[in-house]
Amino acid sequence: MLTVAAKEQVAALVGPRGYLDEPEDLALYEYDAGQDKHPPDVVAFPRTTAEVAALVRVANQFGMPIVGRGAGTGLSGGSIPREGGLVIAFARMNRILQLDTANERAVVEPGVVNVDVTVAAEADGLFFAPDPSSQRACTVGGNVAENAGGPHTLAYGVTTNHVLGLELVLADGTVVETGGLPDLPGYDLAGLIAGSEGTLALVTKATLRLMRKPEMVKTVLAIYSTSEDAGRSVAEITARAITPVALEMLDGVMLRMVEEASHAGYPADAAAVLLIELEGMRETVEAQVEQVRAACQASGAIEVRIARTPEEREALWSGRKNAFGAVGRVSPTFYVQDGVVPRTRIAETLQFIARVAAEHGLTISNIFHAGDGNLHPIILFNPRTPGEKENARHAGEEILKWCIACGGSITGEHGVGMEKNDMMPQMFSPDTIETIARIKQLFDPDSRMNPGKVLPTGSGCAELRQRAMQG
Repeated sequence: MLTVAAKEQVAALVGPRGYLDEPEDLALYEYDAGQDKHPPDVVAFPRTTAEVAALVRVANQFGMPIVGRGAGTGLSGGSIPREGGLVIAFARMNRILQLDTANERAVVEPGVVNVDVTVAAEADGLFFAPDPSSQRACTVGGNVAENAGGPHTLAYGVTTNHVLGLELVLADGTVVETGGLPDLPGYDLAGLIAGSEGTLALVTKATLRLMRKPEMVKTVLAIYSTSEDAGRSVAEITARAITPVALEMLDGVMLRMVEEASHAGYPADAAAVLLIELEGMRETVEAQVEQVRAACQASGAIEVRIARTPEEREALWSGRKNAFGAVGRVSPTFYVQDGVVPRTRIAETLQFIARVAAEHGLTISNIFHAGDGNLHPIILFNPRTPGEKENARHAGEEILKWCIACGGSITGEHGVGMEKNDMMPQMFSPDTIETIARIKQLFDPDSRMNPGKVLPTGSGCAELRQRAMQG
């Protein structure tokens, strides 16, 4: 609960137009792109690291939980204030502080939109590699917190592979810096923070690695009469030692929704397609295109198309990256999952998902980062139908249990958040969970930094606070 004294101190720090506390305003910060909701007590919009640190100290003084928030595009509840408290929104910390093209890096504030880093650097032939589907809206701070990926993860890796250093505000308001240059001595604190979902510290500045644009890019669309053939093609491409920069899969249900929305050139009568991107030196790419064509045809592709112009390539990728919006035209409510399976088990995983859909009487469309086995089953449901939302959740949980049984993971890029934290014991031993909890306690002894996330609730906020009081 926000006390008068706490509100006065927040207002003194950020000014009368720098915070929100009316219920109708707070309602805009009670959700992300997932399914859960909980309102904060107050939302503050700092402009500087000093203001962030001061807000953290105020929250500590009044015993308020602290939740950092970027654009709210997350899909696992990471930015939802599960216990209320203070949301520190980084919308006003949105500057690119330094663009060091000679050393191929940029220093940015957490509220910078992902794609704006590439826009700023592209005149010098550079780009920022992490490219989640929400890259035109999501922010760098959120990308770091969730260790976001994207279609080009297969070749370029996830966000942590492109973070050279961070400026952080710790749970007691201390400001620290870590990294900034490659291969610094000591512990990789930036690597620890990336993917910690705001439970250890708040990122107030990030030094990012920029990549040089390749000489040639080719985009291939392979078309299939069965999803299983598409899955087998992924394994075949890998077996032939070909590493595309992107290897995406869309099933027939998803294809039709995407094509109706975007008219991107996808075949609406296909059972599945693979969207494959190759880049590098001209000679290498041209040879790989033919190798990919042969691998797909050997695995049952009925047609293999090559995008002939930059406009065709852009249309295909626009359809892929706007897929969630396309689903929204058909079903305003849907549940997106984010599991990982070994590439060799994609075909049987698709069969399992089809069985789950049939058993639960649900429509499930599939869109995969197939190259690294990161699947996104999209479960359509009607919240007005009694029990259907819970039915969708149960279906999603069955799919994640299958991923674990395959030797995979409950998340590839969306994070654990508050959606999957109680599944963590199914992936990790009690000793591993305890070790993660100890790291959390070291950074945040009172468990005020985004409580109720990542760790299972039994090993989360309440238990850690009890330990702190006993200590």
